[in-house]
Amino acid sequence: MPVQVSVIMLGVKDVERAKKFYVDGLGCEVTQEFPGFVRCRLGDGSSDLALYEWEAVARDAGVSSEGSGFRGVSFHFITETREAVDDVMRAAVAAGGAVVKEAAAAGWGGYDGYFTDPDGYLWKAVTDA
Repeated sequence: MPVQVSVIMLGVKDVERAKKFYVDGLGCEVTQEFPGFVRCRLGDGSSDLALYEWEAVARDAGVSSEGSGFRGVSFHFITETREAVDDVMRAAVAAGGAVVKEAAAAGWGGYDGYFTDPDGYLWKAVTDA
């Protein structure tokens, strides 16, 4: 069976803060919600996003909840235009995220920038236009 990603689950420090960032700030749609857990639809053709309490994710996986810094993963938001990249970056900051790398022309010919959500997860907004 080929691998597929149905849901991306992020362990977050504050589920309500993360929900506000993704739903109010970036326009995701809540499809399921329980205390300490929110599942969102990201968009047509995309996996869902689940937000779950950091400690609960660690307990569920049977691992330590300690850890910080680069997690070895980034999520990519591919857009059609440079203006859309800038719009995504602005929306992320307005929702409580932070710019890590300002959007700019990339050496490979596209245009990209990086931001984080309130828990430090890296997002790349990018276009090849």
